Amino acid sequence: MNDDITKAIVDQRPGKITAREKRVARLWQTGPWVALAGVTAVPPIAFLLAYLLSGFSPLFLVLAITSVPFSLIIAVIVMLIIFLFRRRWAKQFRDRLASDGVTADEVGFFLSELTGGEKRALREMERRQPLLADAYRETLALRLNATRLTSNARRDLLQVERRINRARYLNAPDTSVLLEELARDRTRLERLKQQGASSRAEAEARLQMIEAAASRGAGWAETNYMLQRLDEGRKNLPMGLEHARAEQELREDVERELRKELTP
Repeated sequence: MNDDITKAIVDQRPGKITAREKRVARLWQTGPWVALAGVTAVPPIAFLLAYLLSGFSPLFLVLAITSVPFSLIIAVIVMLIIFLFRRRWAKQFRDRLASDGVTADEVGFFLSELTGGEKRALREMERRQPLLADAYRETLALRLNATRLTSNARRDLLQVERRINRARYLNAPDTSVLLEELARDRTRLERLKQQGASSRAEAEARLQMIEAAASRGAGWAETNYMLQRLDEGRKNLPMGLEHARAEQELREDVERELRKELTP
């Protein structure tokens, strides 16, 4: 019963990919090339059929031949338009998938966010060392999540800085309260940015370790042992971050109580 409930909750995750979206993704992948072939071939074929049905009228034969370059130009324009729409759809789709964290199974939809070296390493491992490819894919998911966390924190931090600069020019009586709230937001976002940078550095270290193991033909047992050693060397980092977070929350609670007591 608990397993069924857990499965139902997982299936209802906002970032979970659906079967319909998988079909749509396949259509977007093949759509530009189908449009290129279809738009290019349909007018000449139509004129050729008219040529045959009209008793071999030379007019339709000339139209069939002359329509090829025009059809090709129109097909290229249609293909470029589909590419633009596909790019926008893919960005929105990736953002939705990443809303609850990128998983190893979803890395294939984020190939545009991988480096050329990561793509080559993943393809090589999938072809020769599937077990290492699974570990590499999971680590890529961690790296993608950390990169997005850092980027979002940096973007939000810039917005907070702009709000702070605007608030300093206000003459309203509640400006000090607003500045305090924005300062807390800035502290929180800076902490998130540091966490994202730390997680990204750790993921990149794991990626390099897996790549090195794959290049020298190391087995899964050896690679797993090295990854465990890397994790053990970084165990204190999350604990330190959690401790800093607890201290910050305690400090904010104390400041909030003090403001309540000082407020008449």
